[in-house]
Amino acid sequence: MRVAILIVVIIGAAGWYLLARGFSARSTPNRIEAFIATRLRHLAMPRRAVEAKNPVTSSPEVLSEAMAHFADHCAICHGTDGAGRTKIADGLYPKPPDMKLPATQNLSDGEIYYIIRNGVRFTGMPAFGEDSEDEDLDSWKLVTFIRHLVSMTPEELAKMEEMIPKSPMEMQQDEEIRKFLQGDDTAPSPQGHIHH
Repeated sequence: MRVAILIVVIIGAAGWYLLARGFSARSTPNRIEAFIATRLRHLAMPRRAVEAKNPVTSSPEVLSEAMAHFADHCAICHGTDGAGRTKIADGLYPKPPDMKLPATQNLSDGEIYYIIRNGVRFTGMPAFGEDSEDEDLDSWKLVTFIRHLVSMTPEELAKMEEMIPKSPMEMQQDEEIRKFLQGDDTAPSPQGHIHH
C-alpha cells in the first residue's frame, strides 16, 4: 500500500512540475530530466545494437565521404564541428548534444549507429535508416566520422563549410557577388535579416 501511495505522489509531483513549467523548447533540461532521458534511451536500445561493431575502417576516403554526408544531412542541427550550436538547434528541445564530448564519444559504435538509423523519439533527431546496404554503410561511415570530430583540423572544418548546401537566396547572393566582381555594374544586394 505504501508503494502505491509513493507512486501516486511521484506521478502527481511530476504532473505538477510539467504543468507549472510547461513544455517550452526554450528552457534547458534540468539534471533530472537529462538523467531520465539518457537512461530511458539506453534501456530502449536492444543489446545487439549496443554490441554491434563498426565494419568500416577509417581512411581518408571514408572520412571524406562521411564528411560530405554529414555536411548535407547533419550539420544543419549538429554544426560543422559537431558542437550542436546552430540556429535550428537553438529551437530544439532537448538540444543536440556536442558530439565531441564524452556523452557521445563514450557511446559504443553500435549505439551511435542505432541512433543514426532509428532516430531518438521525442527529440529532433530523425531516423535516417533505410533497408538498403548502401544506407547501412553510409551510417557506419558516419559513426567513423563522429569519432573523428574530436580531432578535426581547421582545414577540415573550412572544407566542410564549403560543402554545406546553400539556400536559393544564398545562391542568388553568391551569383550577384560573382557578377559584380567580374565588372557587372549592378552592386550585390545587401545581406539583410531573413524572415522565416
